[in-house]
Amino acid sequence: MHVHVEFRALRAEHNFFEACRTPELAAEITLQPIDRYPGLLDAAIIFSDILVIPQAMGMEIEMVPGRGPVFTDPLDTPADMETKLKAKVATDVELKYVYDAIKITRRRLEGRVPLFGFVGAPWTLMAYMVEGGGSKTFAKAKSWLLKYPKTSHTLLRRITQIASEFLIGQVRAGAQMLQVFDSWAGELGPEDFG
Repeated sequence: MHVHVEFRALRAEHNFFEACRTPELAAEITLQPIDRYPGLLDAAIIFSDILVIPQAMGMEIEMVPGRGPVFTDPLDTPADMETKLKAKVATDVELKYVYDAIKITRRRLEGRVPLFGFVGAPWTLMAYMVEGGGSKTFAKAKSWLLKYPKTSHTLLRRITQIASEFLIGQVRAGAQMLQVFDSWAGELGPEDFG
């Protein structure tokens, strides 16, 4: 995989989530490949991360080199939903930095290519929030579904509501296409989606 010099230079000065949360930086990173390869790319995707929703819900996440995202205090029991998650999330406030990055990027794209927005699917986000990061089996997250089915559905509904509002906000900010990443859907069987 080829990483651009421009991106490496920015990342040397800013950590991953700082770059996500700084609209000017996120816009600059989004535009780097478009500017580097004029006329060769079909679209741009806003520089962000699916884990901005758990962050907006009150969870702390660090991007650890060689390991990926690590939640400093994952959800261990259903009671944690009351103590570790905000009761209400105002996406227009908590995720405003993404909307601002989209607005800046759309202006700077000047119609060269369309701009994608995105969100993590509820199960994928829940799996990270319970597991505490990536996993080969997601055994802890899957066991939540079995041990705490009612709580799991409540958490999935909360994430779904926030994700829906977030997608609408991205469109209002200027995203022209949206993508939902359900990275860990393959960890579940068809009956689990009922």
